[in-house]
Formats: sequence, structure tokens, C-alpha cells
Amino acid sequence: MSSSRRRFALGALALAVLGVACSQAPPDKPPAPPSAPKPEEEMAAGPCPFEDATAKCGIAFTYKNGEDANNYAIIESLGGGACLFDYDGDGLLDAFLPGGGYYDGKKVLGHPCKLFRNKGNFEFEDVSAQVGLDKIAFQYSHGAAAFDYDRDGRLDLLVTGYNRLILLRNEKGADGKIAFADVTKKAGLNDTLWSTSAAWGDLDGDGFPELYVCHYGDWGFDTNHPTDCTYDGKTRDVCQPRKFKPLPHTLYKNNGNGTFTDISAEQKLRADGRGIGVILVDVDSDGRPDIYTANDTDDNFLYLNRGARGKILLDEVGLLAGVARDDRGMQNGSMGLCAADYDRSGRASIIVTNYENELPALYQNRTDGRSARFSFATLQSGLAAIGSSYVSWGTGFFDFDRDGWDDLMIVSGHAIRFPTKIDRRQRPVLVRNTEGKLKPLASRGWNYFGDPHNARGAAFGDLDNDGRIDVVVSHLNEPVAVLRNVSPTENRHWIGFRLIGAQGADTVGARVVLEAAGGKQTKFQTGGASYASTNDPRLLFGLGADAKITKATVHWPSGKAQELTDLTPGAYYDVPEGEAPKRVAPKNP
Repeated sequence: MSSSRRRFALGALALAVLGVACSQAPPDKPPAPPSAPKPEEEMAAGPCPFEDATAKCGIAFTYKNGEDANNYAIIESLGGGACLFDYDGDGLLDAFLPGGGYYDGKKVLGHPCKLFRNKGNFEFEDVSAQVGLDKIAFQYSHGAAAFDYDRDGRLDLLVTGYNRLILLRNEKGADGKIAFADVTKKAGLNDTLWSTSAAWGDLDGDGFPELYVCHYGDWGFDTNHPTDCTYDGKTRDVCQPRKFKPLPHTLYKNNGNGTFTDISAEQKLRADGRGIGVILVDVDSDGRPDIYTANDTDDNFLYLNRGARGKILLDEVGLLAGVARDDRGMQNGSMGLCAADYDRSGRASIIVTNYENELPALYQNRTDGRSARFSFATLQSGLAAIGSSYVSWGTGFFDFDRDGWDDLMIVSGHAIRFPTKIDRRQRPVLVRNTEGKLKPLASRGWNYFGDPHNARGAAFGDLDNDGRIDVVVSHLNEPVAVLRNVSPTENRHWIGFRLIGAQGADTVGARVVLEAAGGKQTKFQTGGASYASTNDPRLLFGLGADAKITKATVHWPSGKAQELTDLTPGAYYDVPEGEAPKRVAPKNP
């Protein structure tokens, strides 16, 4: 069967399975799902597991969206992400923060982005000028992706935003000083569309990461700037997403020589999704990264990586696999996303944050063999208790209490200026995972969690190398929040791994399976996450009471499996492909 006929047959089968609800375009305002009690209606039962360390850590920065000009432009709704990465290779995570933008008449301009160096002891310093970022004319920015595109061992930066990408190469001079150089034009990233999130991963097995860029809609002062949008019939506000035609997403092949080639047409990428979030992760356990995108009021996409090694061949199966829409067959206003083995099945399930009157979508991975298959597990998992009043963005699965089960955090804030029924600012939600059952925790009275915020991106990483994941949250026109994990960890052990591919090869698509008395856990190396953000690339396992590890197995994108033994909890290990793991001395006394 030809490729086109096969795609038609799969599409027809998907529609038959999902029924009439999926064969019709959904209304702008679908019926609300069943209501549920809000977790913040009750007082928290114990102390907050996170300390708001913003005021004393040295990270003082605010993402500004330019809404004070009262243009009511949809670009103002999206906000920015956060990027955690070790730019100087000293073993401590640093923080890069997109700055947003403003207007000069009909010109859309960008605020500076900032880089904060981690000095240790949970203290940071602004090194933006020191590394040359003050010389970069940033666009109106949204997202930041940190990955080693040229395999030189240093993490580079890609900044997304309005009508331009910026690729910043991490360069080390003869004097040992690090600076970021704008190599966008040299790399061939001549992207002139409005980009939101970006993700990366080696799709063809040559060790060099490809780049997937989400684009949103055809907004522009001179092209499509409607001014008649209201929600109460009289007050002007930001327009609905469906006022804007989707822009096509772009897949760039890494040529291995510092340049990229647009292969979107060759791979027949769909052009009907207003893209907001994207992640590359291996969903079918074949060792190679697949692509999942969160689209606003459009079907979400799942591209399986079907090509033989040395070749890229993507097959879009979102509708057939059950991850394009919700359990009512409705397209959602999807924003943030994350992939994790929350149920200890060994497979990567996907969480997607959605709009008001929609529940967050938890797609439980039930893939068997090469046929990707997911079920909508929001209700059965208990996550539906979060309710449907949130407009949610950044999210992440992480084991905040080190009990061996991945918990969940979701940050929220309304996309419009004047919501008619709920507050524009909303409380973040922390969800505890108890053996696969998810329960939102009451947070009233907690610092940060007990107060409403207009949040967007959230980045997750161990900022002080103590084996507990911390969180950095970006907001609209409100200072970034730095949340230090201070949850009690007595008699709860941990271990972490930094995967290093052979000769610097990209490791997205790898997974680590850890075995201990408490059972098996699986962690996945991903490219992109949350909303417009980059997380700590290290894979951290909470072990609960297990003080001994039976073994850990790394399944590399190269197809090789590497068994790790003689591991001692309470530390990070560097794991070079094919070599013995090396215990890393703590970098944060």
C-alpha cells in the first residue's frame, strides 16, 4: 500500500473508532467536563515542601509582555519559559530566562534575555553581559532550548519568539572565558514565523540532534489584528485562537557541519496546528525519539519515528493513537506537556495542560509493539479532581518527595485580560502520586502555592545537587519564582544519572530502567518539555526506603543496552556510553 493510501486508511479507521464526535469540527466553547472540588478549598495538612527562595537567591527578573500598550494582541498571552542548563560545565545548573517584548508603534521588539550563573549554595549572579548576551538583539521572545547541536561538549541555546529564531553557540575562548555567539544565519535557521516552543533529538541516528519548532498563528498588526473581540459583549480583550490561521511547524535536519536544512515538506508535516508545546521522547520503546506537539484548539500531533537508521521517516498517528483529542472527542486548548512513567509500566505516558472548561489530559501509554496506543486516564488516575477552571501552561512529572513515584506540578494563568468567571491569576497545583493514583494537594496557607499567579513556563531541576528537584517558574509581568525543594527526605534515598553519548552523540530517546527491592522505575531522556522550557537533563530517581540498588540498565538510542552495577545511592553518576559509570563529587557544599 502506498504511503498516502496507508495514511488515508489509518485516518478513516481512527474516525470510525472515535465516532461522530471526532468527525465534526468542535465548537469554540465545548461543554464543560464534570465539575470537581478544588484542592485549594481546604487548608494544607502540613508545611509546604518548597521554600520560596526568590528574594535571596539572586535571580531577580520579570518577563514583560507589553500589554500596557493596550494592543490586546494575542502574542501577549503566551508569555515565556525558563531554561535550566549547565552552560559552564561546573556541575551546577544555571538559569536562562527569556524576556518578552514591547511595541514601538507597529514594530514588535524584544526585551533582553538574562543568564544567571549558579555559584553554589543556592546563590546566583547575573552574567548576561559577561557572556555577551547584552550584544544580542533579542526578538519578542517566548522559549529557550538548551542542547549541544554541534557535539563539542558545550550546551548551546535556541531562543524562540516573534518572526525569528536565534541560535547562540556556546564558545570558549583561549582565555577560558565563555561567550555566546549568534550563529543563526550561519546555521541556516532563516525562520521568519512566530515560534513558541522548540525541541530536539537525533531522529536519524547520526548522533546530531534535529530541531523541531512549533509555530502559532498568523497574527500581525499589518496582517491580522482584529480589534472587535470581547467575552462579556462589551469589554475589548485578546481574541480567540481561532481568529488566527495556524502556521506550519518546521523540522530542521542537522547536517552535522553546524548547519540545518528544513525538511518539513519532505516529511509531510501537518500544517493545521497552532503549536504551543513540543517534546521529543521514545513512546514506543524502540530506542529512538518520537515527536509530540500540543496545539491550541487543534488536534495534537504524534509523529512516530519509523525510518531505518540513517533515515528520517515520520508517521503522524495522533488521532489513531488516542492522543490528539480528549475523551469527548474534542480538540483542546493545549499548552504545556511532559512525558513520564507515572504508573511504573515502563512506558512514557504524556500529560497535557489545557484551557478553561477542559481537564488536563493524561494519556496513559498502553503501546504494545509498533502500534502506539494511549488511553485518556485523567478520570481513572484521580487527576480530574483538579477541576476544569484552570488555564494551565507549564507542567512536569518529578518525584518531589523521593518516594519512588513521579508526582506532578501544574502552573496556570488566564490567557485573556478580563475573564468573566474566574480570576486571571491562578494557584499552582502540586499533585502527589501514590502508586499511580494522583491526588491534588491542598495548598492554602503555603508560600507561593497558596497565592494566585499568572504563570507560564516552569523548569524543573536540582539546583543545589541535594537529590531534590527544585522549580523555576516564569510569569507575566511578575518576577520569576525560584522554589527550593525542602521536603523531608529522612530515610528516603535517591540516585541520579547524566547520560553521555559516544563521541558527544545526542541522548534524547534513551531510557534508564532501575531495579531495587521496591520495584522497577523508568526515566526517559527527553528534548523539550513543560511550556517553552528546558529541564535538568539528569535523570533523578527517588528510591524511598531502598538503600540498595539491584541494577540499572541504560537503553541508548544507538540500540545498545548497558548494565550498571555497584551503584551507591545519594549521588549523581556520569554514564558515558559503553564505559563504567563515574560517581560525581558534589558541587554544592
